[in-house]
Amino acid sequence: MPKSFEELPVWQKARELVNYVYTLTRQEAFSKDFSLVDQIRRSSTSVMYNISEGFERGSNTEFIQFLYIAKGSAGETRAQFYVALDQDYVTMEEFKKGTAMCKDVSGQLSGLIDYLKGSRLKGEKFKKEYKSAKDRFQEMIDQFNIQHSKFNKRNSTFEPDE
Repeated sequence: MPKSFEELPVWQKARELVNYVYTLTRQEAFSKDFSLVDQIRRSSTSVMYNISEGFERGSNTEFIQFLYIAKGSAGETRAQFYVALDQDYVTMEEFKKGTAMCKDVSGQLSGLIDYLKGSRLKGEKFKKEYKSAKDRFQEMIDQFNIQHSKFNKRNSTFEPDE
């Protein structure tokens, strides 16, 4: 698993989607529809933000929840591309590129969700330090010696309780 969300290929693709949306919404005709510009920008950035926030939560359960939200936002962005096409704010070529990017991100999110659901690892906040059987056994002996110091090798004489 990557050490940061920036290393995730799906986050990188979501970032490309955001940049594409911002480029399109700066075009003269599109930029005048303030409501659609705001909505498509917010939904596309939501994809990127939810991937990063979920990753930083440290548990697979929470990460999966945020990936589902990101997936929903990718679908919302794709639907908004239809509005942009219908209002002649984007060309058919721009529309196809935008919806293809949304589908790509959505597919990658599905793949990551499936991977995480099948993983035995539960996330960073549940990660435990690995100890060998020998180390665990030595810890048990040490703990036993502390609890039963009367029998400790250092106290070679046995003194019964009075």
